[in-house]
This record gives sequence, structure tokens and C-alpha cells, in this order.
Amino acid sequence: MKHDLLPNLPSFKANLHTHTNLSDAKLSPAEQKEAYVKAGYSIIAFTEHDVIFDHSHLADENFLPLIGYELAINDTNDTVGRTCHFCFIATDPDNIEQPYIYPSPYLPEGVKPNFVPHYTPEHISEMMRVGREKGFFISYNHPTWSQESYPQYMNYHGMHAVEIVNYGIKSTGYHEINHRVYDDMLKGGERIFCTASDDNHNIYPFESPYSDSFGAFTMIRAEKLEYRTITKALLDGNFYASQKPLINDLWVEDGEVHVTCSPVSQIYYSTGIRNAAILNAEGAPLTEATFKINPNDRYFRLTLTDDHNLSAFTSAYFLDTLPAECLTK
Repeated sequence: MKHDLLPNLPSFKANLHTHTNLSDAKLSPAEQKEAYVKAGYSIIAFTEHDVIFDHSHLADENFLPLIGYELAINDTNDTVGRTCHFCFIATDPDNIEQPYIYPSPYLPEGVKPNFVPHYTPEHISEMMRVGREKGFFISYNHPTWSQESYPQYMNYHGMHAVEIVNYGIKSTGYHEINHRVYDDMLKGGERIFCTASDDNHNIYPFESPYSDSFGAFTMIRAEKLEYRTITKALLDGNFYASQKPLINDLWVEDGEVHVTCSPVSQIYYSTGIRNAAILNAEGAPLTEATFKINPNDRYFRLTLTDDHNLSAFTSAYFLDTLPAECLTK
């Protein structure tokens, strides 16, 4: 039996974490839209610091703005700058009410704080739980830049996804590719997805104002470019994260996982136990791979890396959620 892990539907390229001049970035929302559409993107989640803004007026048949905001909970007793950042993305276009408003320089005039944040795992997990209940897709952002390590992130519960790549921060010198964080969380019992995003501000003094843009994306599979259809695909995990490589097809059949893709040099098979595999290109680039699934693997995920060391990442697929018929020959 063949079971598709990514549905055979149109693909929409998304940046799920971006900032504009409504908070601490340089470009306006309209300028961000123009730049990203030219770069082949169909979706931007506008995630300003601390405040939700409705950008539905920017929508057209080729572009969808998602409503959201980024929260920051700082450890005021820490000397290395430890903080926890996460994005709330509204799953319904009419959901523009912020679950949490705390003191911020970005609050519009007349908006009053309703909340005092505390840097504790219990408090942060409760914020994530409430966010889910109120209809938001929640991603945990850039743990490397945030100076968070195993003791912090392993005690956060309630997120939908972790940023496995944050290109904007990577472009400033941080190694913001978080394989290990993702696997730690999965092996610790979380059943979450992984995303890749730019988190772009367009303010850094590099050779181009776009030096922190267009370097990471989440490719969403959905029937159409419509708000609720796209956010349902996010909630269902019908996407993959990438820095450049593209995944064409991904399926399980007769106890094996199969992938076809754009040309890459290596494809890794990672699991929930001490079991892994790798396929290396020999002569010609790889455009497909097959890996045998061990019944004890718990979950598997694939990483596809090209000859520039840029990767695509599937989310984890847990064996106990897959049809038994596809796991046996």
C-alpha cells in the first residue's frame, strides 16, 4: 500500500516569520510583499514584535498575507541575554485579537497591556496552550540566538513547530540550524513539525538590504491559495522546510520511505532511536532515494543537502500514525 506523506497538491512558498517598519524593520508591508513576490513567494506571515496588524488589503490571487505576531519573554536575571521568542499565526483571517499584550514600544497609541510576562517554562507553556486554544499556529523561534539550551527548551510544551532554520539570524553569524534541538524535542515526547523562515528585518549593513531575505522558506502543499486552506495545511503538517532544495514526492510503501527531489548530494534518514542512514551522490546528483523503515524507529525524518550545503528538511513522521498496511511488505 502506498501512503503519501506530502499530498499531491500545489506548492506555495512561504516566509512564516517577517518584520516590517511597523516594528523594528526597514521595509513597509507593501515593500516586503513586492520583494517576496518577485522572489517566487506566495505567502508572508507578518509577525511584528508584540502587536498584530491586519494586512488583508495586500491579498490578491497570487499573494496571501497571514496574520500574526512574535512574542518575546526575556530572562531579566540572566547575564547572557537569554530569551524565548515564538510566533502566533492566526488560523482564521478574522482572528486579530491578541491573546497577550505586554508593555512594548511598538504598541499603538491607546492599546493597553493586559499581561506581565515571566521567564519560566510553566508560564511560557501556558502561553502556548492558550494560543492554541484561541486559534493560533505556534512556532518556537531561533533557540541559538536566544541563548536557550536543553534545560530551557525541553520544558516548553504546546508549540506546533520549531524553526529548524532561521536565515535572518544565520546571516548575522549565528549557526541557526537546529537539527539537534528538533530531535531533542521529538525524542522527549513532543510531536511537532519543523519550519524554515527568514525572520528578515532588511536593516543589516551588508551589501544588500535583502541580505537577510530569501534564504529559507516553508513549502506548503494545499488545494488553493486561500487563508483557511493554507492554515489547515499548516496544522495538518502538509509542508516541508528548506534553504533551497525542493521535494517533489514523499511517500511510504511496503515498509520503505521514498523521496524524489531536485538535485542534491546527500540524503539523510534520521530516526527516534540509534538508527540512521545516508545516501551519497556518486557521479551524478541524487534526485531520489529509498530507505528501509525499522519497526522500532518511532519516527523518521529526511534531510536533503545539496553541494552548497543547503538543505531541505521534512518534519518527523511517527510510525504509529501511519497506516499499518504501508509499513509492511
